[in-house]
Amino acid sequence: MAWLLLALAIICEVTATTALKLSNGFTNPGWTVTTALGYIASFALLAQALKLHLEMGTAYAVWAGAGTAAIALIGAAFMGETLTLHKIGGILLIITGVVILNLAGTH
Repeated sequence: MAWLLLALAIICEVTATTALKLSNGFTNPGWTVTTALGYIASFALLAQALKLHLEMGTAYAVWAGAGTAAIALIGAAFMGETLTLHKIGGILLIITGVVILNLAGTH
């Protein structure tokens, strides 16, 4: 259940960050509200996942890493942002780091 809550937290955070870009500096009320609600929901879900005994370092690494990777891909696919080999390498390093943290947490 904790991992499901973490996945939902990531989805909310990615939605909020995408809405933040679309809000055009908080000038679009609909996207501004979506941004605020998305971040509030994301933190609330992350808090509940941590309450269910996910390790804080691992949970935050997965939350931040998956969100960063997803936003980079969304930016490239839908917002006209560039996706260079360096950016792809960075995303792969994030994924590698998260995997290592998860493996280190198992006994």
